Amino acid sequence: MSDLRVIPSIEQLRQRDTMRALETRYGRSALIEALRAETATLRERLATGAIAAVTVDEAVAAIEQGAEARLRAAMRPSLVGVINATGVILHTNMGRAPLSAAAVARVKAIAGRYTNLEYDVERGARGRRDAHAARLLTRLTRADSAVVVNNNAAATLLMLAALANGREVVISRGELVEIGGGFRVPDVMAQSGAILREVGTTNKTRVADYAAAISDRTALILRVHPSNFSMEGFTERPALADLAALGQRLGVPVAEDLGSGWLGWPESDRPTALLRDEPVVSDSIEQGADVVCFSGDKLLGGPQAGIIAGRAKLIEPIRRHPLMRAMRVDKLTYAALEATLEDHAMGRADDVPVLHMLTLTPERIDERARAVAGALERAGWSTAIIEGTSTVGGGSAPGSQLPTRLLRLGRHGLTAENIEQQLRAHEPPVVARIQDGAVVLDLRTVRPDEDAILGSLTPKAQSLKPKA
Repeated sequence: MSDLRVIPSIEQLRQRDTMRALETRYGRSALIEALRAETATLRERLATGAIAAVTVDEAVAAIEQGAEARLRAAMRPSLVGVINATGVILHTNMGRAPLSAAAVARVKAIAGRYTNLEYDVERGARGRRDAHAARLLTRLTRADSAVVVNNNAAATLLMLAALANGREVVISRGELVEIGGGFRVPDVMAQSGAILREVGTTNKTRVADYAAAISDRTALILRVHPSNFSMEGFTERPALADLAALGQRLGVPVAEDLGSGWLGWPESDRPTALLRDEPVVSDSIEQGADVVCFSGDKLLGGPQAGIIAGRAKLIEPIRRHPLMRAMRVDKLTYAALEATLEDHAMGRADDVPVLHMLTLTPERIDERARAVAGALERAGWSTAIIEGTSTVGGGSAPGSQLPTRLLRLGRHGLTAENIEQQLRAHEPPVVARIQDGAVVLDLRTVRPDEDAILGSLTPKAQSLKPKA
């Protein structure tokens, strides 16, 4: 059995220069905990004969190395930035829309100081949190009023709870969709207290179907945009204007869940084919929708948020509902949202990353891909530029594809799975996709300042071992 006396005390270890540096960085308690854990591990391995006898210097080196690795792992943030080379613009698993430079700057300016979040500077009294972003939202949507909550599922729930609790909501069977994470419209309606009244069939619903279902128990006609799927063939769906006319005639408000929050291109010369089936929020308001809700982090290109806009007399009970406090957003969300809305209002489409990615041409992507490929080849990779497609993703513009150029990556002795794993192990992680048995990078969703990082990737001779 090895002599355990070679292991110094915790206090002796703490006094060493390397450990003092770790204590300054990670704190006294964390260092002591790490040293105790590594010391115990070494004692156990020596006592059981798992390792041979060690000298004092060897024991100290093993404990120090283990403690530093343990502290790095324990203090490593779980939320980190990644490079999205998948070509999916609104990648739900990667946080959907990246913020514009203006939005990031606004968040930075607001985050470290007190704000007028609920303070009226002019009156010197308590103010309203929900007043923020309302002016820009009403301007861009042409609605009378607007409020912001933490996501669009919350917006739908709050809208139904405030306007239809205990009463019926008429909705087409073809619009009883399931959104991300397994959330289903019928379940959301049930939680709101609204009573579901289905009309029509899966593929065909007419205005007459809505009219036949409306009674004195009806609170709302709800229209849901199928943002994460498309239906083709023998189908029929009433125009929003026709539903609005029915609602006005029978005195029933029409609500629309728009999902993606497409505000339209700031300029008229932008491409329209890609998003031709995406409803523009202001168009829905103009066509007669009394209240609409949509996401902030999809085609709008801002932070995660749910926005409810519409007639003031319908927004007011939503604003005063008890659930509003549970679903409200913080100062950082308002800061990022207002900056993003300003980009839209001032016609700065290219400053919003999502809109910029949508308009990138294959030729421009090809130019960047070839520059990155040259750097990668010098580092030992084999590359090729091939044609491919990008997608919008995030439950927006289902089925849409954007022509792009893909950078195919290879290395002798490594499988596509080996390479993809190595890319994810990089700092920062690079998330690519495997297509036709090869790893491909789509620079449509890579920031131009990240091209240099991709070009510096170095292949490892052996594949990484899979994590347990």
